[in-house]
Amino acid sequence: MNDSIHHSIDPEDMQRRRFLKRAVGILSVPLAAVFGYPLVAALVGSIYRKSPLAFSKTPGFTAAPEGQPIELSFDYVKTDAYLRQDVVEDVWVIKHSPVKATVFSPICPHMGCRYNWHSKMQEFICPCHGSVFSVTGKVLGGPSPRPLDTLSYKIEGGTLYVEWERFEPGIAEKVRI
Repeated sequence: MNDSIHHSIDPEDMQRRRFLKRAVGILSVPLAAVFGYPLVAALVGSIYRKSPLAFSKTPGFTAAPEGQPIELSFDYVKTDAYLRQDVVEDVWVIKHSPVKATVFSPICPHMGCRYNWHSKMQEFICPCHGSVFSVTGKVLGGPSPRPLDTLSYKIEGGTLYVEWERFEPGIAEKVRI
């Protein structure tokens, strides 16, 4: 017989191997949890729950002219799993009085482009596909399936706070993304 095939296994070697297998297994669980949780939270968590909305302070409202659209910017913190990111967004605001306004999302409901206010024509016009909207957000022309999306707001002490959210483009219903 060939002696190289029939060699004896040292019992101490077996114990070391068994110990190493168990140690690797035990250490793998916390590592998998630490590295796996953000991935699972980002992929699965956002499917089942929408992030809570919060009001963001939108400077410039007190100086806004009444009855005319004005583009205002605000900062908010976007959170996705463990990632937090400071984001600047714009909204179109029409001040009706010091305590009443209309706040439009700047995103066209057709395909998600950003539209602009044309003061000479007194219309919002999307440069991408030609949707045209009145000062009240009503569709005047083009392929947009719904009026401009309005955003929730509150006014406290003359300061405007906007609740930022996005909506599904290209459909007739206003559905939050």
